[in-house]
Amino acid sequence: MRTFIKSTLFLLFMLPMSFFAQNSVSGTVTEAATGMPVPGANVIVKGTSNGTITDFDGLYTIENLVVGDTIAYSFLGFATKEIPFTGQETINVQLEEDQATLDEVVVVGYGTIRKKDATGAVNQISTEDFNQGQVNTAGQLITGKIAGVTVTSDGGAPGEGQNINIRGIGSISLNSSPLYVVDGIPLDNSIVGGSRNPLDFINPNDIESMTVLKDASSTAIYGSRAANGVILITTKKGKGQEFKFNYSGNTTVSRPTKYVDVMNADQFRTLVNEVGNDAAIARLGNANTNWQKEIYSEAIGFDHNLSTTGNIGGFMPTRASIGYTDQDGILSGDNFSRTTGSINLRPSFMDGHLKVELNARGMYTENTFANRDAIGTSVGYDPTQAIYDANSPFGNYNSWLVYSEEADRYVLNNLAPVNPIALINEKDDSAEVRRFIGNAKVDYKLHFFPDITATVNIGLDKTNSNGRTFVSKDMPSAQLDWNGSYNSYSNISTNKLFDAYLTYDKDFGDHSLTAVVGYSYQSFERNKDSYNSLRVQDGVNPVVIDNEKSVLLSYFGRANYNYADRFLITATLRADASSKLNPNDRWGYFPSTAVAWNIHNEEFFKSNTIDQLKLRVGYGEIANVNGLKDYLYLTRYNASQQNAYYQFGPSYYQTYRPEAINKDLRWEVGKTFNAGIDYSFFDSRISGSVNAYLKKTEDLISYVTVDPFTNFSNKIDKNIGDMENKGIEFEVNVVPVRTDDFKWSIGYNIAYNDNEITNLPDQVEVGGINGGTGNNIQLHKEGYSPFSYWVYKQVYDEAGRPIEGAYVDRNGDNQINDDDKYLYKDPFADITMGLNTNLSFKNWDLAIVSRASLGNYAYNNMASAKSYEIRATENSILTNLHRDYYNTGFQSLTETNLQSDYYIQDASFFKLDNITLGYTFDQIFKESTLRLYGTAQNVLIVTDYDGLDPEINGGIDNNFYPRPRMYTIGVNLNF
Repeated sequence: MRTFIKSTLFLLFMLPMSFFAQNSVSGTVTEAATGMPVPGANVIVKGTSNGTITDFDGLYTIENLVVGDTIAYSFLGFATKEIPFTGQETINVQLEEDQATLDEVVVVGYGTIRKKDATGAVNQISTEDFNQGQVNTAGQLITGKIAGVTVTSDGGAPGEGQNINIRGIGSISLNSSPLYVVDGIPLDNSIVGGSRNPLDFINPNDIESMTVLKDASSTAIYGSRAANGVILITTKKGKGQEFKFNYSGNTTVSRPTKYVDVMNADQFRTLVNEVGNDAAIARLGNANTNWQKEIYSEAIGFDHNLSTTGNIGGFMPTRASIGYTDQDGILSGDNFSRTTGSINLRPSFMDGHLKVELNARGMYTENTFANRDAIGTSVGYDPTQAIYDANSPFGNYNSWLVYSEEADRYVLNNLAPVNPIALINEKDDSAEVRRFIGNAKVDYKLHFFPDITATVNIGLDKTNSNGRTFVSKDMPSAQLDWNGSYNSYSNISTNKLFDAYLTYDKDFGDHSLTAVVGYSYQSFERNKDSYNSLRVQDGVNPVVIDNEKSVLLSYFGRANYNYADRFLITATLRADASSKLNPNDRWGYFPSTAVAWNIHNEEFFKSNTIDQLKLRVGYGEIANVNGLKDYLYLTRYNASQQNAYYQFGPSYYQTYRPEAINKDLRWEVGKTFNAGIDYSFFDSRISGSVNAYLKKTEDLISYVTVDPFTNFSNKIDKNIGDMENKGIEFEVNVVPVRTDDFKWSIGYNIAYNDNEITNLPDQVEVGGINGGTGNNIQLHKEGYSPFSYWVYKQVYDEAGRPIEGAYVDRNGDNQINDDDKYLYKDPFADITMGLNTNLSFKNWDLAIVSRASLGNYAYNNMASAKSYEIRATENSILTNLHRDYYNTGFQSLTETNLQSDYYIQDASFFKLDNITLGYTFDQIFKESTLRLYGTAQNVLIVTDYDGLDPEINGGIDNNFYPRPRMYTIGVNLNF
């Protein structure tokens, strides 16, 4: 009994002491977005000095804990997470990146800068904000995410080229695409033969961030190449100590959603019976063929990526990856296949004074290009005809044939369309593209002057491609001696880069200065050759060789001054010399300056609700010759073809024709003013920016007509005009809910842009259309937006139906001609918007991306060229009509009908681009996570436009490759 009492008293005594027992806990701190370890994270018992930091693998152990303590986990750029200690032995923590408190370092030209120190208009989109789903090219990652940045694909083919504009277009004839810089290598934006997109070489899964530099004060460090803005692409780097692996894969189903609105077989039969003669009626078939549904089909795609990141030998952070994409297009026979590999090494030596970064990535692409001629012919081919005809000499394909006595056989009526299925089946167009891009960058912090870092960056971007096109003899043809054809080509493009610069970085109390001065040399070589079997039949040399080279030589400097995080000043100067221009006008000097005031850091400005309020003002000048042909200031000669040799006596001699020359070509120069505000409220629950800009471009280059006998051509490239570009941008990011289990964020952006040609002595016709010969629908003219539609004003009857041939006589001279045309609307949106939202609840995540475009107009060329009555029965064939015929009743195809403003339609739209739902399984096995997700792309389009798709690059809707709706199921595994 006594022993029991003693034991009981001892337990009662020790019980309260258990609450003060000393314990320890271990675990791993990782990034919630990527699952990667966070080295150097702070782990501390709240309210004490007891703490530690994580190692290279994100591992930690903290001791001397008491039940009831609160452990705080924090790291720069991440939201602090607090967890009560209840006696756990292991606590693994995922830190959410906190964009609001992130002292974010953004990549700028030849260096980095804290985002809060930026004086220009800069936006950075990182991995966790990228668009998801079947993403084949880099531009798809940021669609709808940034105010003033529009990303428009040329169509729905896999890996299709994209047109990216930053703050509208920057030129009326030169390249308006931004400069792309991948890990410090400025790219050549030209597309090598056999490729679909200048950015398709880079696997989107390898991209860490994309930084968009919009205004001249932020882009001027890149000089002439930055006239249309800059997009800096930074790839993922090695980190951590132990090697970690990531696998991501998905499967995508693509489906056509809409077809050009043409008559079905029964409607077409009714029309032909009403308007056709006996011969036309006799041509009607008995089939009911939907030719568009015959050439389009459901398509499957796969994407697989495996990467690893870690540290070799404790001093060399490393990342390596391989990827494979195989995507069919909805147009039968279309396929994009890409294999990529990359490696990044970042060793450091001499106690961190010497840092080396090695990047290498290779890409091998196999493209099978479906015959896009089938898109147009499928719209017009007679729907009463069957696909095959056993009597056809061309592979049994149904064809409109005529008998040729000269050939003693049937050939295709030379005014007839080719059977769409024959176009798909009997043409084989394929190519392989191999591309390597790599660089070696060395940073040396001088031992004897550690405030200065010397940097050398050597880069190589080399592409070679081989392609061939084989057309079978079974392809219906009007050529009397047709026996098929064969074309082949090979291209080699070489881009070499050498950069050398010094960076000075020094703090002086409240003052800090960062200065960069350097030199850059970049050369671009393009070697092309092609073979055409049809040239042999014509007695012409079948091989054509074309070699080009251009060089850009530059000096640059930039200084960033910071006073007490209150006043910021940036000054930049770049000097460029381009071999595209004559020696007297070759050098261009491009200065910029910007100032910023952090009002929230002023003593007089104290607020518990405003976290940041920064005013920015900048001005800069940047020039452009991107897209200009090489050596136009020199006399060049073209050799005559073999069948155009000149005869002297019994001999034939090759002659040479001089090309047009302009010795006075000089830079297009854009002068840009930008004013902006960066703001953040309520502990960064609301943040964003506002920007207003005005850009005046002088000495616009245009391809214009010159006086007869003044040159070797009647048209030359010439500096001839000026243009003004202005706009306002607004961005806001809101976090309505942010708890441990639930987070909801909303991003919204809206931009207004207006382009106007302010000086152009001679108007320039552009915008070729189908229908007739040599017709254009757009015009460059002073006082209007470039590419405005130049049309006749249609007259309508009392019922609102257009009256054929009736147009407003605008000048009152009682005749309708070009003098009665007027400029009406343009293809560019006045307002663009993007709205995206992200929700996460425990392990669930949902992302929705949408955007809108207002004020953009499109010319419906499918309706204008394919909806007149005579078309149905003319040329001894039958041709289907666009159903717009029921709205107009137009009888004939005339130039005035084609150029009626009736066909200029409002193409404003709202698009629900992307919906992604995912679930993450934690710790499926040791230190691993698994995320499963599903994505729907191109979900919904709301528009009044009558055509196939309101989003038409260039504004002319003609034979457009439709964008499919895509459904993706994917997996992401970190282990």
